[in-house]
Amino acid sequence: MKDEIDGQKRELPLVQLIPNMLTIAAICAGLSAIRFSIQGNFELAVQLILAACVLDGLDGRIARLLKSDSLMGAELDSLADFLNFGVAPPLLLYLWALQDMRSGAWISVLVYAICAVMRLARFNVDAKSEEDCVDGAYFTGVPAPAGALLVLLPLFISFAFANAPLFPDIVICAHIVIVGFLMISRIPTWSFKATRISRENVKFFLVGFAFVGAAVLTFAWVTLIALCLAYIAMVVWSILSPTKEIEEE
Repeated sequence: MKDEIDGQKRELPLVQLIPNMLTIAAICAGLSAIRFSIQGNFELAVQLILAACVLDGLDGRIARLLKSDSLMGAELDSLADFLNFGVAPPLLLYLWALQDMRSGAWISVLVYAICAVMRLARFNVDAKSEEDCVDGAYFTGVPAPAGALLVLLPLFISFAFANAPLFPDIVICAHIVIVGFLMISRIPTWSFKATRISRENVKFFLVGFAFVGAAVLTFAWVTLIALCLAYIAMVVWSILSPTKEIEEE
């Protein structure tokens, strides 16, 4: 009887593994993005990073929905975030436009990657503290997925406008470093997951969501540029506006 009970404890329903499966799929997407960027297929590489962003947004929520949260899943998610949002995006930019600068450009890539890993480490530490139990309306600094989208903005612009680099290499390097510093900053940035919508406005939100979704499918790069610029505007607004509620992702 004891052996049967122990055997049942060692078995998990397959549905409980879905969050970890999504995280592993995100890791595969990030690694494949690096591969295709090395091969010069930059559009597909960016698309894979975007897919990793979507998977990152799903795995944690599905884990909570299925009540399958685990310490292993949390660590796996953090490692996936570093690969997908801390390593793949700056490396993609380096292979796309910065190889002529060599060491100077590589320093900007390293700075961004270190900022990303420090951002994730800070989140992991704060997640274990009592302060993390208090819900707030803001993140502390730019979250890693948002940082990955912002740092890829030069690529979005290039794809949207004749697929040609529009900025000098030094400007792209400065952009990479600035986004990295935004991730480790103490700037309060809006937390989408803490946002609540009144029942009267739900229909307008859903229509707006459908509009944005259709725009992404129809004019992907232009829409991503607009979303990045809107997010930058929100960051600037949060800097200029005093806030009281701050959280760590």
